[in-house]
Amino acid sequence: MLLTWIAEVADEPLVFEPADRQVELDTNTWCLGLAEGDRRAPAVSEVVTAFERTADAIRGRVRGLGFPGVATFYVWHDEQAGQLRCSTGSVPPDALPFGGAYEVRDDLGPIVEGFLSDAEPGLIAWTDLEEVPSGSWDTDIEPENAPVAVWVSSVGAPL
Repeated sequence: MLLTWIAEVADEPLVFEPADRQVELDTNTWCLGLAEGDRRAPAVSEVVTAFERTADAIRGRVRGLGFPGVATFYVWHDEQAGQLRCSTGSVPPDALPFGGAYEVRDDLGPIVEGFLSDAEPGLIAWTDLEEVPSGSWDTDIEPENAPVAVWVSSVGAPL
């Protein structure tokens, strides 16, 4: 089912509104998950190939729309939600609309592997939690989080 959903993303509505990035996010962002029994069904290589085909199809649609600007298709594993997410925006890879740190990756395989191997999607094991020093909630210092790994594919005009 996941491979079908990835392919369907290429045919979903696609909006480019550089002046209103929220409209792009709301229209062009997709959350993909797996049912309990399907988690190990697709191979990593099959999922990667499906996303690469989707990026190619979106690239063709962007050209067909006549959009003259930079556009990026990107995929990441949202560990808190237990989902693979993908989006397309009129931004270059170094300006993706993440609220925190992210790291652009050339290889989608490890991102997909992390998603497929997540035994309990959307849950954090007690052993993975870190102790917060007492009194730390009284400071303005935010904890450092590892950057989100994001695979990108240029689907618009070259930079």
